[in-house]
Amino acid sequence: MKLTSEPLPQESGSETVLRTISKIHSVESEAIKWVTCPQSYSHTFLVARAEELVDKKINAGEPLAYFLKGQLYFEEGWYEDALLQFEQSKDTDFQSMYQLGVMYYDGLGTPPDPKKGVEYMKKIISSDSPKARHLKFAAAYNLGRAYWEGCGAEILEKEAERLWQIAADHGNPKASVKAQSALGMLYSATHPKDLKKAFFWHSEACGNGSLESQGILGLMYLYGHGVRKNLKAALECLNQASDRGNVYAKGHLVEYYYRRKFFTKAAEFAKRVTENDNVEEIAKAIDCAPFYIAKGLAMASFYLARCFQLGLGTKPDEALAKKYYSKACNLDPAVAADLELTANHGRI
Repeated sequence: MKLTSEPLPQESGSETVLRTISKIHSVESEAIKWVTCPQSYSHTFLVARAEELVDKKINAGEPLAYFLKGQLYFEEGWYEDALLQFEQSKDTDFQSMYQLGVMYYDGLGTPPDPKKGVEYMKKIISSDSPKARHLKFAAAYNLGRAYWEGCGAEILEKEAERLWQIAADHGNPKASVKAQSALGMLYSATHPKDLKKAFFWHSEACGNGSLESQGILGLMYLYGHGVRKNLKAALECLNQASDRGNVYAKGHLVEYYYRRKFFTKAAEFAKRVTENDNVEEIAKAIDCAPFYIAKGLAMASFYLARCFQLGLGTKPDEALAKKYYSKACNLDPAVAADLELTANHGRI
């Protein structure tokens, strides 16, 4: 199972719970020497020592301790144990409430209960407590997803847009970058499309580190969607996104090389792209939507098949051509069919 919601925002950066514990126990220098020098110990040892210290705090009645123990288990992927800890402190700690919302929505450690997940996110958004403030952008993004997908809530595109606007906070880098990217996709999908708004939000998200938006921005520059065509900017975005692991960008680069008759480069690059076709594994590693990863892999597979079939940039090989045509169809039948139709009309 994988996390699809916005990860828990941290007030002081993306520290693991081991680091958080080390800060809380900074006065006990001897007791936490193992945290400040984690490379000296096995991971199993570090987790056991963290559990030991957090249990002491639980016994001492410290309210944050249940959250820390739950977060430790969550980071280890021990979701059922994490759920029990978060349940202990959800009424006094908004971070525990947030994690419960994520777990019920995504079905982590519990059967999916999207309505319950939505309920927790609404409580965070509506709270006036300063302790909920740093969670509100992420909660608004998650709630927007629920309305967009109709999961745990009625499909309400306008409400999804409103919540994502809140979560995106005018492009604030400390807000939800996922919401900024989601707005870019929303304005590309609505009828009528608003590609200028889509370009704006993908630009904001890309500037704030979104790998997904960086690849899409490259395509918008390449085809002049929402912005004037700019081949230099397009290739810069696509290559940078590709170097960071964006498979959708990789698939479009394969297409770019093929259409410009750089067949050797297209074939060699496509071979590397298609070495790993585990969509879920890639999605977890780079935090991009499986939908786009499958499309990128399907494109690379199709053009590699074409190269093998016609002997372009590589020796002709009918068996490999069939293998990669089949892979393209399995990954994304619609993409494969569209490319096959284009090929049959002699355009590639």
